[in-house]
Amino acid sequence: MTDLRIERVDATESLLEDWRHVHNVIVPPAAMDLDEVRERAGRNHLEVAYLDNGPDGVLVGCTTVRPPTDDTATATVIARVLPGHRRQGLGEQLYVRALAQARELGARRIETVVLAANTEGLRFAERHGFVEFDRYTLPGESALWIDLRLA
Repeated sequence: MTDLRIERVDATESLLEDWRHVHNVIVPPAAMDLDEVRERAGRNHLEVAYLDNGPDGVLVGCTTVRPPTDDTATATVIARVLPGHRRQGLGEQLYVRALAQARELGARRIETVVLAANTEGLRFAERHGFVEFDRYTLPGESALWIDLRLA
């Protein structure tokens, strides 16, 4: 297993920027600026992951855990790995960690959302037991999104 260094995204500019970078590479239709990432970090659990192969490490991915907020205790878990670092087990490590965080926050149901154009991300979710329950485009946009629930 590859050693990852995982950092919680706080107000540190470099962590905010690293999370933003991964997010924007993987989901360009929903690209965010730093203020949007700051706002998201205030309501969700965001982390960035680095290959720990030196003093600074190499940015490889990020996660988002949206805590449960309603009576269904549904949390959303999203793991993203930059294309050059896929198929090395990194997504698995990030997903397992984020899933544990969601459950620690009281989640009884786990969902994820994937940009339909991200076929690798969709296959990853399905291999991990997620089943599609909704497809939609946001008002004024053309990108298709897929919501999946852990079976």
